[in-house]
Amino acid sequence: MTKIAIIEDDAVISQMYRMKFEADGFDVQLATNGERGVDMVESYNPDIILMDLQMPEMGGEEALTIIRKKDWGKTVPVIILTNLGEEEAPKGIRDLGIHSYIVKAELTPRQVVQRVKEALGV
Repeated sequence: MTKIAIIEDDAVISQMYRMKFEADGFDVQLATNGERGVDMVESYNPDIILMDLQMPEMGGEEALTIIRKKDWGKTVPVIILTNLGEEEAPKGIRDLGIHSYIVKAELTPRQVVQRVKEALGV
């Protein structure tokens, strides 16, 4: 079963995506901030990560920087899923090897699932 980690501080949004991905056969784990997300993905070893940028305690850019420094985190595909337009995103986010950048308001959950499947080649 394909494993997806969703690192998102908004509980309603993360639960909505969890339900959508589980309905499509994914195994889903959630974390509510970047710090918890780093810990979770280290033990969960997901096939792909969906990550928000603006979160309490540790934002997405900092969390992804830490993930990319780990051997297991160098190649895992990461999709940024945020409300920030790309022009507002931290300048270094693209240098961290993200697969794609999605503004939440621009895609339906079904379209996000499709983007994840495309990223995984399934």
